Amino acid sequence: MRRLIETIRNIWKIDELKNRILVTLGFLLIYRLGSYVVLPGVNPQYLEALEQQTSDGVLSLLDMFSGGAFSNASIMGLGVMPYISASIVVQLLGMVIPYFQRLQRDGESGRRKINQITRLLTVVILIFQAPSYLANLHYKLPAEAFAVNGWLFNLSNTIILTAGTMFVMWLGERITDKGIGNGISLIIMIGIIARLPHALVAEFTDKLFSNANGGLVMLLLEFLILFFVFVGTIMLVQGTRRIPVQYAKRIEGNKQYGGVRQYIPLKVNAAGVMPIIFAQAIMFLPVTFIGFINQESATGFAATFSDFTGFWYNLVFALLIIVFTYFYTALIFNPQQMSEEMKRNNGFIPGIKPGKKTAEYIDSIMSKITLPGSVCLAIVAILPAFATLAGVESSFAQFYGGTSLLILVGVVLDTLQQIESHLLMRHYDGLMKSGRIMGRNVGAAMH
Repeated sequence: MRRLIETIRNIWKIDELKNRILVTLGFLLIYRLGSYVVLPGVNPQYLEALEQQTSDGVLSLLDMFSGGAFSNASIMGLGVMPYISASIVVQLLGMVIPYFQRLQRDGESGRRKINQITRLLTVVILIFQAPSYLANLHYKLPAEAFAVNGWLFNLSNTIILTAGTMFVMWLGERITDKGIGNGISLIIMIGIIARLPHALVAEFTDKLFSNANGGLVMLLLEFLILFFVFVGTIMLVQGTRRIPVQYAKRIEGNKQYGGVRQYIPLKVNAAGVMPIIFAQAIMFLPVTFIGFINQESATGFAATFSDFTGFWYNLVFALLIIVFTYFYTALIFNPQQMSEEMKRNNGFIPGIKPGKKTAEYIDSIMSKITLPGSVCLAIVAILPAFATLAGVESSFAQFYGGTSLLILVGVVLDTLQQIESHLLMRHYDGLMKSGRIMGRNVGAAMH
């Protein structure tokens, strides 16, 4: 505790770091306040039906990603998921269209063009999603909940919902530039945390006042299991495989340099939580296409992919996570560049020829550790379905692994890594005794 207090004091001594943290908290506060601003023309006293609709199922996940803004009929009700969906499309286009491939190789200028295209595509997606959301409001809420109706209400609020999501994107970009951590990821995380108190209250009420659900003993068991899942998730996010690298001796004048062995840590889950965020965004697409209003009467394909506890939903979700894990690992990890860097520094892997053979060896090791890492990530992602089936209240079950827990762990570790970097640069002690926190660079692929 004494060390923690001293570290907090050190953080406050660094003006740049202090200002970045305050800016981040300020922008996050603006986002949270905006999630309670109800769309004009909607009476907030009639929103109970919308809250019931988002109490379970896929819409509960969507509401969690928006921090409750969806069920509040907020001007930010669609959150950042349209932007994430647009990012998926642009990233996939980069695999098949030469123009996008050139942009990815053009450095900063290419990144700016990709961001601009992503924003435009986000607006296109919002033009389709916003009317569907408004139609759902008309379906769920009584006529007296609306001060006005007709095309003027739909047109004006479509523009407002579109502007709300674009404003959330702007907040995320400002946090990334002026604050600490990745803005979009922090916005998603703060929305998830905002739902935690409500989920805890619901679970306490369900267990303490209903003997049929196991009572206090079951509640304590749930928290014990949650603790082990939390620890396991941290181990998954921070897991590495070390490769030994020998550096040859270099003689300059009368001095010798090198001749030491070091280890290169390869992350078991190099892609971080991006695979699960993007896979979840794809799983939201059926809800968007069939419309929010058809959830209760959905059949066949729509019903299958609207039930997050169903077999096919979780199977497809898990497979998407594995595919996206390999995709993002290939996107951010370059064994050829690592091999060339080692060669320039007179380094080599014992028993492996420098150059192409080293790159192939590193690539094979990365492929071998990515498979179990992606499978473990998929297992953690579908744990909430098992928790729900075991009797855990659905909103609280989302924290038994799944998108919620993985994002929380990944974003927190990445933010702490950035704070630690500022501390170490100013010759202060880091947040951990080891002086190193394995960050995930969450959301980097979206910028």
